[in-house]
Amino acid sequence: MATMFNFELVSPERKVISEEAFQVTIPGEEGMVGVRAGHMALVVSVRPGVVEVIRKEGGEVERIFIAGGFADISAEHCTVLAEEAVPVYALNAEKLEAELARLNEELGFADTADEKAKLSRRVAIVTAMMDAVR
Repeated sequence: MATMFNFELVSPERKVISEEAFQVTIPGEEGMVGVRAGHMALVVSVRPGVVEVIRKEGGEVERIFIAGGFADISAEHCTVLAEEAVPVYALNAEKLEAELARLNEELGFADTADEKAKLSRRVAIVTAMMDAVR
């Protein structure tokens, strides 16, 4: 049985990763999903959180924050289509705290349900980013 599979992580801006991996862990809506070669076919909704990529057996873990999306998994391939993707090391806790304060202030002044929903979604994403850097 193969130990490696093709992994792609794609955001609207670019293809973040496109190479072989040994294991990937994805923050699914229903819980964390571990993927290795030979995984059963599955499509899952992805919540804001951290994707962990191990490129070779025993290798280091690369952590990438994603803001949600979908994952298409098969025995030989896994593709994550993310709304946003940022390496965890690039996140800055102080900037995130400032953004969260600004968003919460804007949320207090939001008039429409649509505005409130958009701001609430962004608050959830920034909160998940802060959790990723802790």
